[in-house]
Amino acid sequence: ACTLYGYPGVSLADSSDTQIGAAARRSTTHSPSRVTLAPGGKANFALGVAEAGNYPSGACKPKTSAYLKIYPPNQTQSMQIPFKATGCANSSVKLLSVTVLSAGATNSPG
Repeated sequence: ACTLYGYPGVSLADSSDTQIGAAARRSTTHSPSRVTLAPGGKANFALGVAEAGNYPSGACKPKTSAYLKIYPPNQTQSMQIPFKATGCANSSVKLLSVTVLSAGATNSPG
């Protein structure tokens, strides 16, 4: 079994594994709680992705991603999931948001 608490770290990355723009900001709608997973257990979070095209090109500096880079809470090893989207290389534009980690295969924060 393993125990997790809090928010995952999430960012867009290009095919060279270079982060694109700002990492996801935390949605504080729900408070974190300890999640204990049995071997092979599942956890989830919700990811919000704003449309880069909503920002002026000069402010956004659009760049295409190849992956989502995800760090489990309090971990330094990431995993990559293929994810093609347009991000903003300008880190002052916040396109991504995440919720707290929850147990199970579907998002049910509480």
